[in-house]
Amino acid sequence: MNFLHIMTTTLALTAAAPQQSPAETPVIGKNEIQLKNDRMTPETLWAMGRIGGMTTSPDGKKIAYTVTYYSVQQNKSRTLIYLMNTDGSDKQLFTQGNASEMEPQFLADGKHLAFLSTASGKPEVWQAALDGSDRKQLSFTEQGVQGFKFSPDNKQVILVQEVETTASIEKTYDDLPLTSGMVITDLNYKHWDHYVRTIPHIFLANFDGTRISDQTTDILNGEPYECPMLPFGGSEQFNWSPDSKTIVYTCRKKTGVDYAISTDSDIFAYEVSTGKTTNLCKPAGYQAPKTDPSRSLQHQAVNQNAQDCNMGYDTNPQYSPDGTKVAWQSMERDGYESDRTRLCVLDLKTGKKTYVTESFESGVDGFNWSKDGKQLYFTGVWHARSMVYQTDLKGNVRALTEGDYDYSSVADNGDQLLVMRHSLSAPDDIYSISKGKKAKITQLTQENEHILKQLTLGEVKERWVPTSDGKQELCWVVYPPHFDASKKYPVLLFCQGGPQSPVSQFWSYRWNLQLMAANDYIIVAPNRRGLPGFGMEWLEDISGDYSGQCMQDYLDAIDNVAQEPYADKDRMGCVGASFGGYSVYYLAGHHDKRFKCFIAHDGIFNTQQQYYETEEMWFPNWDLGAGPWRKGITNQANSPETVNDGQKVNPYTTSPHLYVDKWDTPILCIHGEKDYRILSAQGESAFKAARMRGIPAELLIFPDENHWVLKPQNGILWQRTFFRWLDRWLKK
Repeated sequence: MNFLHIMTTTLALTAAAPQQSPAETPVIGKNEIQLKNDRMTPETLWAMGRIGGMTTSPDGKKIAYTVTYYSVQQNKSRTLIYLMNTDGSDKQLFTQGNASEMEPQFLADGKHLAFLSTASGKPEVWQAALDGSDRKQLSFTEQGVQGFKFSPDNKQVILVQEVETTASIEKTYDDLPLTSGMVITDLNYKHWDHYVRTIPHIFLANFDGTRISDQTTDILNGEPYECPMLPFGGSEQFNWSPDSKTIVYTCRKKTGVDYAISTDSDIFAYEVSTGKTTNLCKPAGYQAPKTDPSRSLQHQAVNQNAQDCNMGYDTNPQYSPDGTKVAWQSMERDGYESDRTRLCVLDLKTGKKTYVTESFESGVDGFNWSKDGKQLYFTGVWHARSMVYQTDLKGNVRALTEGDYDYSSVADNGDQLLVMRHSLSAPDDIYSISKGKKAKITQLTQENEHILKQLTLGEVKERWVPTSDGKQELCWVVYPPHFDASKKYPVLLFCQGGPQSPVSQFWSYRWNLQLMAANDYIIVAPNRRGLPGFGMEWLEDISGDYSGQCMQDYLDAIDNVAQEPYADKDRMGCVGASFGGYSVYYLAGHHDKRFKCFIAHDGIFNTQQQYYETEEMWFPNWDLGAGPWRKGITNQANSPETVNDGQKVNPYTTSPHLYVDKWDTPILCIHGEKDYRILSAQGESAFKAARMRGIPAELLIFPDENHWVLKPQNGILWQRTFFRWLDRWLKK
């Protein structure tokens, strides 16, 4: 993911803060803090270093990796590069000076590291010897570089840069340079947290060993399409062939309404010598069928054979080591962003596509080729844990890891695999897995050991809960530090977002379950209907039925834990963000007085209005079924209707805003005004509804945040407000 455009945004210190000259401003780096007690606090979380990407040297002996540190006082972050041996020894800080440095890539000689640095005032490509000497800037661009990738022969480089687009917003008159107005001509005029007036393109430039040429070739010249794809795509979405003659890249070649309703991205191959581009996912001359933009694509034109024509998300292509094959992550259905992600392998000689993870009934979250090209390694979620798996080219899948962890990346390094791992009780670190029948797992980094050893964390237990329809759901229950079963504790129900994001062994710097437990709450985190890792039927039960069994799953989970003698059923709260926020708003009208307070962050309050407000229209088309104006859809609660294809559209007829008359419980609403996925009007409307009903309520609004809270001081405010609200109603 490329978060450069948002992570570098900063706020000025408040007027009351002491002013410092640039020379006096502390350089942001590793936080060596001493805690006052063994309980986690928001400040403790923000003091932790956050490990990002890693890469290995050509000889497999060195690892370069990044760590991002935050300063709450300065309200900004800084990313640094470290080097170490692949056995974890000889860790060295590679970054020098005050700049942020990221995206390390070893050059072909193995003696130099290329990277992005902000030392010149904007991100540019630099290089240095592994001992930090011979440091020099390689690219000199007007706007900066967002990502890069050198060719295997080191004679060329791909650069990611922004280009102007007028696909949905007209170009401003030249004689009105100060106007802030925009004439909107089509959808996709805003995305995630910004208005779309520029988009990323990949450019090709020569490299002579000392400087990247100023003469570049736009691989998508004249095309109004993104690569990498917004809002999260990064350098993983393009790659070189081993012979440096071809580039494969990800792109959704659509604009306006077509872009807004479709997830149909493809993999393209660009021949460097000729400029010829070939779509690897669609046959030559393919034409997309005409569609009704107000209905889910699942009910429209019948897709062609998936072996010949990939219709959903196709992303992150990688050549096999010998260059004869390309593998990528692929979804089958257009318009369904949470479809199961399969691993597709294309034989470039025969044109045959093979899906090599079909026996794994969950999605592929990340992958890499083995060095011999005979197999692939990938990570994926099953039963609320993300493990490392191996598949051969015939689709024989086997698990390589086990335990209560989440593995988030994997790469082959000869006699070992290099992975990232975290859990509900530990942030990311780098590990190695030895190959063989008895794999040995070794921790290579201990980035936050100096902080973790000062903390007492709560015990995490797996709990299977019977559901109202006779099935079982897996819940994580996190207990407070120093838990005493003879006491009674307030209980929090954690409602997950997505809506199809797993409640696995995740580590969050905001929705951190250990932080909640440290405040003496028992946390119940259910893997309710609609989450991956429990088969496709379980995953897809939520589509078109937001208010159905998934809501009952939440109540089944909290009721089950509430039976324990240490759980105080008279002091229970319910919290969540995004779809979790929708869940909070819905349960506020359907909880039968179970809860004493609610907290909803960036939640959907009015599903009908959400359809008209959100920017990625494939999402409401699939999950809500169709536009609210379609035949059979009404505004009346408790009167589920059908559209003409027979699909229930409960998310409109059972929208949370239709049950405000049943609200009776204090609620805190949180929202970011730059959230274009779910507009802040949703949170403000819920707050106003509560206050007009005479219900105690607060609104925490962030004018400068999107669907997340990214700035340190905003993050601290979020967490302090969160726990102040809970303590007010659950610790009386």
